[in-house]
Amino acid sequence: MTPSLLLGLLVLAALSAYLLWRGRQLRRQRMLARLLDLADAVERLLDRSQERMQSLQPVVGRVPADIGAVAQASLEHALPIREAKRDVLQHRLWIQQNSATAGLTELDAACAALTRAREKLEQQLANLDSAGAALARATRAADEAARREPATLRRPPSNGTS
Repeated sequence: MTPSLLLGLLVLAALSAYLLWRGRQLRRQRMLARLLDLADAVERLLDRSQERMQSLQPVVGRVPADIGAVAQASLEHALPIREAKRDVLQHRLWIQQNSATAGLTELDAACAALTRAREKLEQQLANLDSAGAALARATRAADEAARREPATLRRPPSNGTS
């Protein structure tokens, strides 16, 4: 083997090793960025869920108390959202503490977990929006029907509304 061929092979081997290392570094950076983006997305969905639950309280308040009590209690109970936000914070702390040493499979698993959480939250928020819209339509229809009834047949106002 000639010295120039040997030198070329060494340069090629070193370049290949560098490119592999650099590719892994870039993949790690992309995964960390994705992980942080997913944590942001989950947090935004939790905020939207909390806002949506608060906006449904007046609608549920228009329903007779015996019917709306469970729904009102669910809307006022913010513990699941607080716990989910705490879980997101724990993910962020894990990223901060382990991002330099975590393997790509660990980062993949963390991304997959946050993706599943985001998808589940998106579905639950869509269900909440759908239920809220249906409840709003039902209460509007009930209010319109009540206005058409003779005054002597009307139910007394509940929760301060007519």
